Amino acid sequence: MAWFRWMWVLGGVAVWLGCTAQEIEETEISYPYRVVTTVGMIADLAREVGGEQADVRALIGEGVDPHLYNPTRSDVAALMGADIIFYNGLLLEGKMTDVLIRVGRGGKPVYAVTDLIAENYLLESDEMEGYHDPHVWMDVSAWMKALDVVRDALSEFDPTHADLYTERADAYRERMEELHDYAKAMIGTIPERNRILITAHDAFNYFGRAYDLEVLGIQGISTESEAGLQDINRLVDLIVERNIGAVFVETSVADKNVRALIEGARARGQTVRIGGTLFSDAMGPAGTYEGTYIGMIDHNVTTITRALGGEAPEQGLHGMLSGH
Repeated sequence: MAWFRWMWVLGGVAVWLGCTAQEIEETEISYPYRVVTTVGMIADLAREVGGEQADVRALIGEGVDPHLYNPTRSDVAALMGADIIFYNGLLLEGKMTDVLIRVGRGGKPVYAVTDLIAENYLLESDEMEGYHDPHVWMDVSAWMKALDVVRDALSEFDPTHADLYTERADAYRERMEELHDYAKAMIGTIPERNRILITAHDAFNYFGRAYDLEVLGIQGISTESEAGLQDINRLVDLIVERNIGAVFVETSVADKNVRALIEGARARGQTVRIGGTLFSDAMGPAGTYEGTYIGMIDHNVTTITRALGGEAPEQGLHGMLSGH
């Protein structure tokens, strides 16, 4: 049934592409125009830059794993009805990638927000030779490049408001720079011996490189790869050897492997606690501070810092966090 549904999705896109390429070129902009993104982190950028000119929708919502996500009929309808589309790229969207590529070939403006990040900056994937780690939003300085893609794309699509998009992007960049500085300062308060971050899957490698943390995930970069007993035992050995006191769960990944780590360490006489729940492949609930990109990263930085023995304000960068 899954195969049949997937063929239906691709077939529907193919039929649509055959009849709308010319219509796309002839359509005038009607405000607010429709922006569709894959994940919430990109939708947040589009809302910040697009403002009242754009009606933004993210297909993959709170707590949903984009690596495993299968597009639905309503997703395809949303893509067909969109005026402009943004996705992450670097295979983050997994099975949706083929649909996005086909839609782009039909003449609709489709942008990968990671396109301006230099290849030599990207981290290699240990699981798939020749591919890169897609979790670039974990480094705020890298996500500023995604902001540039959104600004440029909206300015090209709607040149009438190009100056406004630039103004909004510049204002948001200042907030991102403040967040980046906050992350460096807070993580810097963690005692050096404690700067090891163990999470459910390898989503935090850019975060670790940017903010000077050693990062280990139980699963690989894509949650399609299952963690084995050998992976669990290897990390239990490390936890015991380095006397690690806290590990972290993620909102979009099941916590069974993290709990197996805790049980394995306990059997070896090492008490380990869950240091907190982190946002990795999805943001927090819509309408909350943690449901924004800045709130998501603020939450992660503050949670990690406090759990690993550093000093950070209980309510985060601007006192807006709800879960501390």
